[in-house]
Amino acid sequence: MARVLDRLGRGSFRHRWIVLVAWLLVLAAAAFGAVASGLNISDSFSIPGTESQRAQELVAERLGDQAADVGSDSSMSAQQGGDTSSARVVVGVPEGESFLTGTGIPDVLTALAPVASAQDVVAVSDPVTAQAVAPDGSVMYVDVSFGVGVDDIPDATTAAIEDAAASLEADGYEVALAGGPFTHPLELAGPMEAIGLVVALIVLVVTFGSLLAAGMPILTALLGVGIGVAGVLSLSGIANISSSTLTLALMLGLAVGIDYALFLLSRHRQQLADGMAPEASAGHAVGTAGSAVVFAGTTVVIALAALTVTGIPFLAAMGLAAAATVVIAVLVAVTLLPAMMGFAGERLRPRGRALKQAEHSREARNRWGALVTTHPIITLVVSALVLLTIAIPALSLRLGLPNAGREPEGSGDRVAYEMLADGFGPGFNGPLVVLVDAAEDPSALPAAVQSVTETVSALPDVAYAAPIAAPGASEGAEGALIVVIPTGAPDSEETADLVNAIRDARPDLEESTGTQLWVTGAAAANIDITEKLADAFPLFLLIVVGLAIVLLLVAFRSLLVPVTAVLGFLLTIAAAFGATTAVFQWGWLAPVFNVDSTGPLLSFLPILLVGVLFGLAMDYQVFLVSRMREEHVHGAEPTPAVRLGFAHGARVVLAAALIMISVFSSFVFSGSAQIGPIAFALAIGILFDALVVRMTMIPAAMTLLGKSAWWLPRWLDRIIPNVDIEGAALDKTGSHTAAAPVDEVPEGAHTGTHAAHGVHAAE
Repeated sequence: MARVLDRLGRGSFRHRWIVLVAWLLVLAAAAFGAVASGLNISDSFSIPGTESQRAQELVAERLGDQAADVGSDSSMSAQQGGDTSSARVVVGVPEGESFLTGTGIPDVLTALAPVASAQDVVAVSDPVTAQAVAPDGSVMYVDVSFGVGVDDIPDATTAAIEDAAASLEADGYEVALAGGPFTHPLELAGPMEAIGLVVALIVLVVTFGSLLAAGMPILTALLGVGIGVAGVLSLSGIANISSSTLTLALMLGLAVGIDYALFLLSRHRQQLADGMAPEASAGHAVGTAGSAVVFAGTTVVIALAALTVTGIPFLAAMGLAAAATVVIAVLVAVTLLPAMMGFAGERLRPRGRALKQAEHSREARNRWGALVTTHPIITLVVSALVLLTIAIPALSLRLGLPNAGREPEGSGDRVAYEMLADGFGPGFNGPLVVLVDAAEDPSALPAAVQSVTETVSALPDVAYAAPIAAPGASEGAEGALIVVIPTGAPDSEETADLVNAIRDARPDLEESTGTQLWVTGAAAANIDITEKLADAFPLFLLIVVGLAIVLLLVAFRSLLVPVTAVLGFLLTIAAAFGATTAVFQWGWLAPVFNVDSTGPLLSFLPILLVGVLFGLAMDYQVFLVSRMREEHVHGAEPTPAVRLGFAHGARVVLAAALIMISVFSSFVFSGSAQIGPIAFALAIGILFDALVVRMTMIPAAMTLLGKSAWWLPRWLDRIIPNVDIEGAALDKTGSHTAAAPVDEVPEGAHTGTHAAHGVHAAE
């Protein structure tokens, strides 16, 4: 691999204009595909194979498509996909008044009268008929149904609803518009994300001591992520692409794109400081550090692609989209970056302070590495205790689906959610729906509905249960709906207990009524998706960890190095879960991280976090330990090899971690209940893994293992392919020995890195 990548790097360096133009054409093609697709972003998602999803399908089959939306909470209605959509106008009376008396209801209906005749408005609900007035008369709501999807609702229709709301507010009413065109999509890039890039640029400037060198990783990463995101968008015409999918692809594309370029460019500049010619250095950097980039990227891709085993389409789409973006980042790093090196030429050779930093790196000056390898047992024990302590909150981890109550404070969905909770009770925002299916004996339906309603009403935590006239239902229907309003909020433990209680009572009810019962609704979907993910998690973990161990085994030709990598990751993930639970569920430091409301974490966060973070954690493992392996291959004893490899890689790994943390952290403040916890978990996970595990525990563990760290049975050594991640083949061919002309070599620069390494190893 090293030789192939070396030739690729040299070829890209020589034919830099061809490489640059080729990538620009790819970007243009991806952008054209994105525009041609119509840029259809849909935040609807389904969970096939679960009872709640099957129940919704049966409701649509028995009672019509409109009935399938009955019982959706405000967040689900805001995320509804399909061919049509709806919006909800929530109105609160002026202080001291009530909708149960006076002219409140006529005032609202008069203001909304023009909406009924607006283009593509199918129906405006009657609050009296729909029982949409709160028992205390403080709030009411009106649903506006459209005949088209959210993206196709005319601006004039949206303006008509907004004008009606403004008219009511002028009369002293409080109005909130939720769902449909009033749910604002997540912004993929904003001021906070730009701040993340600025921080990354500052870190690069400090690391390289050069604006030219610092700008190159940013430029190549932006081009790569532009291609990746545009490529994903180009599929939006034929696949369901959500804003969360795009955001994850954007986050990972930026983070790994900058990091991979950082590793390659730092190796290139170190070699230039040692006197190597630019073209030879570009090839050697791609052949050595580029090998690590390919292996690191492969582990990330495997971890992300493994999300497909969950059987949940939107989660699989997130994984595949992010994996594709990472693949592009790797390809850009090993082709476009050496081409950029060709454009820069000698200007990338370190001078002044940058040259001194390169000399320090060559001389293996690193006090932290010396400290942790001098006291390895204490280092391991203290580090493990710190991470395990941070992980304690994870013991109370609760999972759930997002609802409008977690939206940014002041948003229409959030205000409507709170007004409805105050007027109708917390459970109103997350009603349960029981489908009584009498397809086999429609005559048994009336008695069955009465029996089920009476039984469910008697269960604990039920505020209200009653059959409803489902939209689209006709006489002689084969099914009926019973809406159950819990006393607790949609994401409360009481509501989850109620779902289980209804399902526990189901066998007796089905036997006595001769019908089939199905339970759906937000809380039911929450339970179903959590169970489905729990069932898929063991296989997912086996695939991710198993294939990653095989890759690390091939890369390092060692049995114990992959084991230590995985054990360190388990500590990382536990601490990341603990910290995320403390902030987003317990509310610790909530104002600092822009957390408006606390509650259960996303049901798919654990499996998504494990998949993404495992791949990123292996990045640092590969970059850091591959340099230790390189020193060992070149003859250094075990402990000096660990210290030399750590000294050469620590500064770059630290910079890479800071960059990735800054990119992820910028998304924490997006205000999204979905993206915020994911970004925080990734950022804090990288912090723990890079600083505590990879840069502290791994060097200590490698020191304790000594020579056994690189032990591999002979029979296994014979069958494992030699990928030469450390570039030993390049040393044999003399690829790295091509020096720059004497007058171009900075004064005091060494002419051979491995000669210097040999001196330190002997010491």
